[in-house]
Amino acid sequence: MRAPAQARGRGRDLTQGPLAPALLALAWPVMLSSLLQTLYDLADAFWLGKLGRTALVAPTITLNVFFIALSLAMGLGVGGTTLVAQYKGAGRTREMERAAGQTLLVLVAAGFLVAAIGFAVAEPLLKLLRTPGDAFADTLIYLRWTLAGMPFMFAFFVYQGISTGLGDTIGPLKVNLVAVALNALLDPLLIFGLWIFPPLGVAGAAIASSLTRAVAGALGLRRMIVGDHGFRIRRADLRWDGSMVARMLRIGFPLAIGQTTTSLGFTLLIGVVNTFGSAVTAAFGIGNRVIHMALVPAFGLAQASATAVGQNLGADRPDRASRAVKISSAIIGAVLLPVTALMFFFGGPISSVFVRDADVLRHADDLFRVTSFSVFVFGFIMVLMGSFQGSGHTVPVMVLNIGRLWLVRIPAAYLLAIPLGMGPLGIWWAMFLSNTLTAIAGAIWFSLGTWKRKVIEEAGSGAGEASLAEG
Repeated sequence: MRAPAQARGRGRDLTQGPLAPALLALAWPVMLSSLLQTLYDLADAFWLGKLGRTALVAPTITLNVFFIALSLAMGLGVGGTTLVAQYKGAGRTREMERAAGQTLLVLVAAGFLVAAIGFAVAEPLLKLLRTPGDAFADTLIYLRWTLAGMPFMFAFFVYQGISTGLGDTIGPLKVNLVAVALNALLDPLLIFGLWIFPPLGVAGAAIASSLTRAVAGALGLRRMIVGDHGFRIRRADLRWDGSMVARMLRIGFPLAIGQTTTSLGFTLLIGVVNTFGSAVTAAFGIGNRVIHMALVPAFGLAQASATAVGQNLGADRPDRASRAVKISSAIIGAVLLPVTALMFFFGGPISSVFVRDADVLRHADDLFRVTSFSVFVFGFIMVLMGSFQGSGHTVPVMVLNIGRLWLVRIPAAYLLAIPLGMGPLGIWWAMFLSNTLTAIAGAIWFSLGTWKRKVIEEAGSGAGEASLAEG
């Protein structure tokens, strides 16, 4: 019998012992990290809201562009996370470390590429998105400073994903705590010019975010290289390994395509939102941030499910992997029901924390009244998608993500809002329809069981032997 993972100092072993406590123990640091990341974004919205509603447009529009890059990082990173989790379940440490090194190599290079392309297309992209003229200059500055932090953000996501695959979610939480605290300190200093700093306005918020992402990325790199928990990336692990990268891309590429295409869809959707003016854009931005915060438990349990599925498939225990998904789904249902009820009844007052503009609050209240139930449903979608990711079978995630935005939400938002004359309400109802239909489709696909096959090669195969020899 294998020694417990904690005794080996390599995260949490989810292939043995009671599942519910293990899932919760893995999920709560992810929930807190996700909440901290949401607070990270909310801090910008809170302080910029003091400058007026046009200042809120910059982070709202940039968030959608930023999410394209974030989706690419998370999509490609899942390939590495899945391999690490399945190699861990199989007890193959050196291949696990090699997978982590190749993930770091690929994603940092991708981060520099995304930043370079983003700088080149930032201005025409904002024009294409019909950015309101009174907010264009600030949004351009905010977007470019955000792009400057991309390589560091990609490095941190490698660290976070690899640690999650190992069953260690405490380490990323500690790094997130440092980043959020630093951002909370720098935001008012740089925005309003407190102490020795000049008043930079909207640019100050973006600079603060980029600086804190650089710190988070550097701390994550240090932890991976030094090996704080018995796992570390060596120089040999950073040498190009074509077979390992190919496996990583086969897993991550469909997810990256699906999430990036989804992000492009959200970017197109913000163009529809922008046609109704800055008040609707600001309400949409605040609503999305509150919804993301409400979905924090679902994100944590999705990551816990992905790790449990990956480790148990690697250990040839598909029935235990399936049981982990069912337990996570039951927990998220119990958590989200009261949370979404609060959003339904108190959406307007919640929004007033960020802005006092009457038009913005009216639109935000409508948004929560229409979408709250679909937020509850979306929690189950996140758990199911996390399970597909952990198995390494990511085509369902790609199809569901693309279908949710491009087949349902965008066409419905345009038709309901403009030709049918519903205005912003049409956009909110499109959000409701897309989440509900996707949840139904995802549950049917999951029930087919095609995700229960592991994706790592068998021990002793040529690829595995090569990795060990080079290590």
